[in-house]
Amino acid sequence: MSKKTTVKTGVKTAAKKKAPVAKAKAAVKSSKKVAAKKFDFGGLSEDILLRMHDLMVKSRVLEERVIKIYKAGEGFFWIGGPGEEAFGVPLGMLVRKGRGLEYDWMHLHYRCTPTMVALGMPMIEATRLMMNRATDPSTGGRNFAGHYCFPQWNVAPVTSPIEVQYPLACGTAHAQKRAGHKSISIVTGGDAGTAEGDFATCLVWASRKGQELPVLITVQNNGYGISTPYEGQHGETKIADRAKAFNIRSRVINGNDPVEAYLALQEEMEYIRKTGKPSFLEVNVTRLYGHSSADGANRKVELFDPVMEFEKKLLAAGILTDSEVKKIWEIYEEEGVKAQEQARGEPSPTADSIWDHVFVNNENADWRKF
Repeated sequence: MSKKTTVKTGVKTAAKKKAPVAKAKAAVKSSKKVAAKKFDFGGLSEDILLRMHDLMVKSRVLEERVIKIYKAGEGFFWIGGPGEEAFGVPLGMLVRKGRGLEYDWMHLHYRCTPTMVALGMPMIEATRLMMNRATDPSTGGRNFAGHYCFPQWNVAPVTSPIEVQYPLACGTAHAQKRAGHKSISIVTGGDAGTAEGDFATCLVWASRKGQELPVLITVQNNGYGISTPYEGQHGETKIADRAKAFNIRSRVINGNDPVEAYLALQEEMEYIRKTGKPSFLEVNVTRLYGHSSADGANRKVELFDPVMEFEKKLLAAGILTDSEVKKIWEIYEEEGVKAQEQARGEPSPTADSIWDHVFVNNENADWRKF
């Protein structure tokens, strides 16, 4: 009898000891929820918010690493998208990734590293491209930073001539429409490039009555075309206004807010999949390190930093802690350094490989064989 009493008492005592711990954990969880309610996260889950932050940090660390590579003389030219993480990362997160017409097609421009990181690109691949290594899967080490090509994810080759990607997106969208899939084509570009005829061609082909195409047309407006300010180059009030003339649904969003960008992209993608019609997004973003290495690639400290501001918001909401933030940055800094060290030991392209993958199996593939 005494044994049973002792056992029961022991169980009660253990339960009493565990209760304060459980209560403390519940209190922390509850306080996080209360803190989070003070901020507008658009109903997005903590998992999505944390994933967005993680990918934004990874993209920023990668961009700053390749800038360091350029400044150390281990790369020839840098151009990229630091400051565009709050739009590029949500875009990559929402894409239906895969190969073939049943998946989304992407026609991106040279500021698309955040999107590629969100799709799953490892740092080493961007580093190989920056350092012009033969192991670079996108170009074999024969193009500039940010000029990605990942056929396994339907990422079409990024080109140096600006805005040629816009009508190309209509091509894949047309193929998707004919195949009867709910997949879409996505095209990104800069505000200065909207002066090109290719951009206007895209608006025409995407919007023909009765033959509209499932294409998401986006313009990342960072306020500059190289060194020319946006204000003196556009007669329209907003670039998105130009879509109205073609009866294309359009809107302007704050691309420095990842929550707004995620929700807007999600809504527009759903609209395109449902209707088969195009949609247009003008996205206001920050050009945090200038146009390219041609103007120094130096940090503009006075400009809005979407990564740091989003991080501050998550910290204030109790969704992240200082120690967690520190760990995330450290992990990606370490990955960036290792990628540079690995690429440093890999070979450069050889002279006899210059005609590889150019007009493959075509009579124009190698002029030396004429």
